[in-house]
Amino acid sequence: MFALLLTIFALAIFVGFEIITKVPPTLHTPLMSGANAISGITIVGALIVAGANPSSESFVPGFLGFLAVVFAMINVVGGFGVTHRMLAMFKKKG
Repeated sequence: MFALLLTIFALAIFVGFEIITKVPPTLHTPLMSGANAISGITIVGALIVAGANPSSESFVPGFLGFLAVVFAMINVVGGFGVTHRMLAMFKKKG
């Protein structure tokens, strides 16, 4: 089972790399905005997991939810930063 999951993960890496390298620069900003929206949904789900059942004996679900919130927020903030910089490139100077 682990070998199957590892194979799927490796194939996803190769397919993702091929898709990303084929994206023209003009489509980068709209795709980044879509990725930010998906990360926003991830933040909502991670907040639910992080706050669920705090009286549980195991702290692992809450900790993993917290890590998911942190990583999704880094993705959202970085994505908006990149989008802002790319949109600034299209503004008229002077």
